Amino acid sequence: MLSIDQYRSEFITYLEAKTMTREPENLYAPISYILGLGGKRLRPVLTLMTTDIFGKDYVEAMNAALAVEVFHNFSLVHDDIMDDAPLRRGQVTVHEKWDINTGILSGDAMLISAIQYFEEYEGQVYKDLLKLFSKTALEVCEGQQYDVDFEDREDVTIPEYIKMIEYKTAVLVAAAMKMGAIIAGASVESQHAIYEFGRYLGIAFQLQDDYLDAFGDPKTFGKQVGGDIIENKKTFLYLKSLEMATPQQAQELAHLFSIKPKDATAKINTVKDVFLESTAVQQTKDEIEKYTNNAFEVLDKLDISSEKKEILQRFGESLMKRKV
Repeated sequence: MLSIDQYRSEFITYLEAKTMTREPENLYAPISYILGLGGKRLRPVLTLMTTDIFGKDYVEAMNAALAVEVFHNFSLVHDDIMDDAPLRRGQVTVHEKWDINTGILSGDAMLISAIQYFEEYEGQVYKDLLKLFSKTALEVCEGQQYDVDFEDREDVTIPEYIKMIEYKTAVLVAAAMKMGAIIAGASVESQHAIYEFGRYLGIAFQLQDDYLDAFGDPKTFGKQVGGDIIENKKTFLYLKSLEMATPQQAQELAHLFSIKPKDATAKINTVKDVFLESTAVQQTKDEIEKYTNNAFEVLDKLDISSEKKEILQRFGESLMKRKV
């Protein structure tokens, strides 16, 4: 087994060798750009690590890991267009650096490329990987649509929000891990268990992302802090604040999430104050811990060595404490 940083380093080397700008340049240069912006490389690392955990050489999972990372970045390019986001990983977004049409087309090319990487596998492994990928990709799109729909709804519930982030974020984390288990030839029961572990971790990861969006350090977070507030996103923080706030605070919050001022500084600061005063911040942290512990309960039942369980547990704990 390698360390997280070693898996990441090995994957980045492979990614760089596979990423090249070719003609037409305006289609492929944005792809090289977004893939070169860095990021946590969380999902491909999980694919490689899981393959190792179930007893197969992680190198055999490189193409699946690459498919997961390219698909993830495709979704970011399109999400940034839909959100009109100026920054991604601290750098200008693709549609701002080029234009919206280029962002759409380059994103489409990334989706197709992701599918092509699975062609490196054969037989039942290929079928199982492609079936999982197509299911997951469709769920990610469904999650994104829920996210868009919620912006115009005033009656979003917390269970609906959890379902949205499960589809938009968690299922890809879960699928990344299950792909490693498929490539390693793990039992169906183990494949299902590692998927559930990843799904719970993915929900916790997105809740942490929501928290960092409001309260993260701009220097380390890599995205515009307060972006969800600017875009009137009905996050867990917002929904829990509405539930726990005084009637006056709830009314103010609802009003602020119905407007988009040119200068959002005052709006962001006021909303963050309500998040804190309503105890929504602490309850969000509690929810992150709950889903992380759900993942650890699944881990306890997984048929792998205690040493390997400890590696996965440390990884889950590190996600809870991340700043980026």
